Amino acid sequence: MPVGAMIFLGAVLLVFTVLDVIMIVSLLRPGDERSQVVVWKASAFTLLATVGATVLDVAESFVRGSPATINPLIHLETIAILYCASLFFYKKKLGG
Repeated sequence: MPVGAMIFLGAVLLVFTVLDVIMIVSLLRPGDERSQVVVWKASAFTLLATVGATVLDVAESFVRGSPATINPLIHLETIAILYCASLFFYKKKLGG
């Protein structure tokens, strides 16, 4: 594998690790009511989007007659990206 590709993949892994840590820290950190509402709204949106995507994947697998092929790492990183984006959106919208 070329060195440039290894550096790129290492950077992507580092970014995803940071997003995962942000997600876990924001869920565990206690705060005032406004901060809790922001985290609650971001969590609810992320859960809704994740369940919707999983239902679509299962339905597609059922229609095609093939086994479900959900990669857990990609699924986790998609959830982390979606959660962080919605967390920043609600922090800006509601002021947290």
